[in-house]
Amino acid sequence: MKLLFAPLEGITNYVYRNTHNEMFGFCDEYYSPFITPSEDDKVNRKGLNDIVPDNNPDIVIKPQVLTNSAEAFLKFTEKIKAVGYDEVNLNFGCPSQTVVKKGKGSGFLKEPDKVDKFLNDVFEVRPMKISVKTRTGFLEGSEMENLMDIYNKYPLEMLIIHPRTRSDFYNGMPDLEVFKKAFYTSENHVCYNGNINTVEDYEKIRAIFPELDCIMLGRGVIRNPALMREIRGGKKITTEEIVSFSKRLADNYQSTLRSETFTLNKLKEVWMYMIQLYPEEKKIFKAIRKANKLVDFMGAVELLPELK
Repeated sequence: MKLLFAPLEGITNYVYRNTHNEMFGFCDEYYSPFITPSEDDKVNRKGLNDIVPDNNPDIVIKPQVLTNSAEAFLKFTEKIKAVGYDEVNLNFGCPSQTVVKKGKGSGFLKEPDKVDKFLNDVFEVRPMKISVKTRTGFLEGSEMENLMDIYNKYPLEMLIIHPRTRSDFYNGMPDLEVFKKAFYTSENHVCYNGNINTVEDYEKIRAIFPELDCIMLGRGVIRNPALMREIRGGKKITTEEIVSFSKRLADNYQSTLRSETFTLNKLKEVWMYMIQLYPEEKKIFKAIRKANKLVDFMGAVELLPELK
């Protein structure tokens, strides 16, 4: 089984990815948080800095792009080809309102004819290998049937399906019936994404779809950074590892950001997920959230009990 690490804006930047790989590994490919190019050929420098090979020396990284403009997309691919990339991932899944109102991410799915035109224009040039990360529709999962007719027209490197609609956001459970229909009608290689938070969640999906050979994990790995190791039969994560991981993240962010405040903000974002491993430790989480200094933050983390 191939295991991919989904991007999470603001969290899974190169500092986090490298630290995760150093301590836990077992990830086949990391996907970068989306970069948004514009038609005037401008690309966020911070986004490009996140994917330059020098900042990702020991991992396989797949850049992700968020756009509804074929022209902007093609210009972007020229930039990443210049630094050695031969594959890019298109984001048709982001449910954020600021993204959707611009007709991007899952907002693009409201107009499937435009998605088709976009892909046609891109594949006429086909500057590199292209994968797509998609939701199953904007309002209803029944929209996926039409979307699959479109996706099947094009030789995608991979179709990563998160079986929720934009209107679902991250609520409820993924619609496995919609995924099943898409999986078995796809002309392209399919990867499953959605609600893999534990080894048991992974095994459930494997049991339902034994032919599946690729799973993308996101928030579940932020919550438990050893999840991929556990899925591959390795030992369960310990509090000692979590404390060590937090310290190493802090050191790596400090050396990159050169700011205690910015480092604390990054660590707190990560801990919004990791604290879920300790649902009873509300007082410790409060101390983590309120910490204004790294020494206080780490002092709170070090009070966590051993995991059962």
